[in-house]
Amino acid sequence: MSNFLVTLEGAWIVRDVKSADDAIGVAISEAGKRLNQSSMEYVEVEVGQSYCPSCEEPLEGVLHVAGTALVGLIFEIKIFNAESEEHAGRIAKAMIGKALGSVPLRVIEVERLK
Repeated sequence: MSNFLVTLEGAWIVRDVKSADDAIGVAISEAGKRLNQSSMEYVEVEVGQSYCPSCEEPLEGVLHVAGTALVGLIFEIKIFNAESEEHAGRIAKAMIGKALGSVPLRVIEVERLK
């Protein structure tokens, strides 16, 4: 059994916001609130990034159109005593998914801890 740091990305929809910065603040606040209600305050939450396909410059992980935004969030959680990287990813996805509800999640990295 090993310990792992699992990183997931999630897509958070925010409605009735005036700017991308507002959307980011609301998304992080709402995600943190749901995680804290599930006693998962140890999960790190931050805004994700994507990269421009042409110039490869980093772009903020938010798309804001007509007062509605899609915010890409990154969640990091330590998983202890997992059988494999795949097992750790499934555990993390299940735990965070249960707290967040219908937010789509995808495992993007699993790192073995020493």
